[in-house]
Amino acid sequence: MEEQTHAMAGGGEKAAVPEREQVVNNAAVELPLGVRVAAAWSWRLILIGIAVAAFVWLVAQVAIIVVPVVIALLLSALLYPIVHAFQRRGLPRWLGVTVAMLTFIVAVTGLIWLIVSQFRSGFGDVARKAMLSWQDILIWLEATFGLSADQLNSYVEQIFETIKDNQGQIWSGALSVTTTFGQVLAGALLTLFSLIFLLIDGKRIWFWVLGFFPKRAHSAADAAGKNGWVSVGQYVRVQVLVAFIDAVGIGIGAAVLGVPLPVPIAILVFMGSFIPFLGAISTGAIAVFIALVYNGPINALLMLSVVILVNQIEGHILQPLVMGSAVKVHPLGVVLAVSAGALLAGIPGALFAVPLTAAASAMVNTLVEKNWDPGHDPVADYHKKNRVHREAKTRARMNARMNRGGEGE
Repeated sequence: MEEQTHAMAGGGEKAAVPEREQVVNNAAVELPLGVRVAAAWSWRLILIGIAVAAFVWLVAQVAIIVVPVVIALLLSALLYPIVHAFQRRGLPRWLGVTVAMLTFIVAVTGLIWLIVSQFRSGFGDVARKAMLSWQDILIWLEATFGLSADQLNSYVEQIFETIKDNQGQIWSGALSVTTTFGQVLAGALLTLFSLIFLLIDGKRIWFWVLGFFPKRAHSAADAAGKNGWVSVGQYVRVQVLVAFIDAVGIGIGAAVLGVPLPVPIAILVFMGSFIPFLGAISTGAIAVFIALVYNGPINALLMLSVVILVNQIEGHILQPLVMGSAVKVHPLGVVLAVSAGALLAGIPGALFAVPLTAAASAMVNTLVEKNWDPGHDPVADYHKKNRVHREAKTRARMNARMNRGGEGE
C-alpha cells in the first residue's frame, strides 16, 4: 500500500512538473493583468500616433492645396444659407450661388477699397506727421542720452553699408517673397474655384466621398458628417460676430481718443480678427502707430491699452464662452485647441483648430449616441433620386421635341 501511495504521489509529481514548466515558460501569464492591459493599450496608441504623425506630415507637404480647400469649406459654410434660401423659394441653385459669390466679392472688395482710399487720402499727412515725430525722437535721444546728429547719421550709414554688403541675401529674400506671393495668388484662385464648386455641387461631392466607405457605414458616416458641417457653419457665423465686436470696440476706442482714421482701423481689425494672434497684433500695432504719430506717446499708450483690453475680452470671454457654446465645445477645449493648432501649424493651425475640433466633437457625439437609421443607405437613395431626376428630364426633353415636331406638321 505504501509503495502504491508513493508511486501515485510520484506520478502526481511527474504530472505536475510539465504544468509548472508550462506556466514558467509563458511569461505573459506570469505578468499581472494591469501590466498586460497597459501594454496592449500602449502599442495600439503608438500605432495611432504614428498614423496621425504620418497624416500631419502628408498634409504639411501639400499645405498649398489643403489650406485653400479648408478655407473654401469655411466660406461655403458661411455662404450656404444664401444658396439654401434661394432653393427654398423654388429659385434655381445657380442663381443663389451667383448671388452668394457676388455678395462675398463685393463685401471683401468694398472693405479693401474703403481701407485703401481712406489711407491713401491721409497717407501724405501720416508721412509728414511720422517725419515730425522722428525728429522729436531724435531730439529726445540727443537730450537724454547725449547722442549727436552726427552719431545718429553714422549709425544710419552703417545700416546702409550693411545692406549694401548683403545685397545677394537681400535679393534672394526678395525672390523668396516673390515666390510666396505667387503661392498666395495660386492659393487664392484655388480657394475661389473650390468655393464655387462646393456651393454648386457640394452634395454630390459629399456623397462621392461617402461612397469610399463600406456600405454598412454609409448611414453613420452621413449623420456624423452632417452634424459636423452644422458645427462648422455655427463656428463661421460666430467668428464673424466676434470679429465685428473687436472692430467696433477698437474703432470706438480710436474715435473717443481722437485717433485719425478710426473707420479704416476698425475695418482692418475686422479683417485681421479672422487670423488669430497675428491679425490682432498687426492691426493693433497700426492703430497704436497712428495714435503715436498724431497724438503723442500718452495717447498711443491709451490706444495700446484699448487694443489689449479688446484682445483680452476676445481671448478670455468671446472666444471661450460665445464660441464654445456655439460649437458645443468646452471653453478650455477652445483655448487648448487654438494653442495646439498654433504650436503645430502656426497661423493656419490656429485658424482651423476650432472648426476642426467642433466638427470632430459633433461627429464623435453622433457616433456615440448612434443618431442614425442603420437600415437606411443615403448613398443609394441619392443615386436613385438622381437617376429618377435624369429620367424625368430626358422624358421632358423628348416630349418637348415631339410637341415641336407636331406643331411643325
